[in-house]
Order: sequence, then structure tokens, then C-alpha cells
Amino acid sequence: MEKLLQSSRILVILTIIVCAASACLLYAASVSIVYGIIVDTVLAIPVKADEGKRLAVKLLKVLDTLLIALTFQIIASALYRLFLTRTVERDKGLLKALDIKSFHDLKITLMQVASVILVILFLEQAVEVGATLETLYFGLAIGFVVLASMIAARLMNH
Repeated sequence: MEKLLQSSRILVILTIIVCAASACLLYAASVSIVYGIIVDTVLAIPVKADEGKRLAVKLLKVLDTLLIALTFQIIASALYRLFLTRTVERDKGLLKALDIKSFHDLKITLMQVASVILVILFLEQAVEVGATLETLYFGLAIGFVVLASMIAARLMNH
């Protein structure tokens, strides 16, 4: 059974299809959301600081969604190129730009993208809620996770 699973590419192909479909759905949703934000903003241009903050938070949330979509795209592209293409074709496009040559490199890239997403989540919290004790705790938690990711990535490189 193990030999059958190791020689089968069906599971990898299924993962690639799910990741690519997820990325496409998130990109489409982001475009739709940005269109809605544009329409709402043009119809009621923010004139107060709080309205401007709400607009900033909406746009940060869209950026967060786009980064998650990009993460799914990176996973799909990396899995396809790492497991299904010939070695010659691997050094082109997105993987070359991200310097992904192995599954290990993919993990490190995903940790870096996840750290950026967490920082954006903190920024959303800080803008939306303001300087509260809850925001401080949230920031500290995110800081520890980002620090742990950085340490793990450094240790994986050695």
C-alpha cells in the first residue's frame, strides 16, 4: 500500500487543484470586495477620521485576503513544479523568483508569508480597536509567533 501511495501522483494533483481553485476564488472575491469598496467610497467619500480608519481597515483586510490567495498560488505552483515537472523546468517563473528549489524552501517561504499576514492582522487590530490592553496582548502573541518562525527558519537553513 505504501509503495502504491509513493508512486501515485493523484494526491499531489488533487492538492494542487484544490490550492489553485482556492487561490482563484480568493482573487475573485478580492476583486469583488475592492469593487464594492470603490463604489461605497465614491458614493460616500469619507470626511471624518473614523470613516478613513474604517476604509483603511477594509483595504487591509483585502490585502490580507490577497496574501492568503498568493500563498495558495505559491503552494500550488511549488507542488506542481517540485513533484510533477522535470528538473529543467523547475528554474522558471514564480519558483525562481521566490528561490524555491525544494519542499524545504517552500516551507520557509510559507512561514515568511504567514508572518507578513500576522503583522497585517495586528495592524488591522491596532487601527480598528486602538491602543488597548487587548491590542498589546495580541501584538505580543503575534511577535512571539513571528520570532518563533524566524528562529525555526534559521535553524532549518543549517
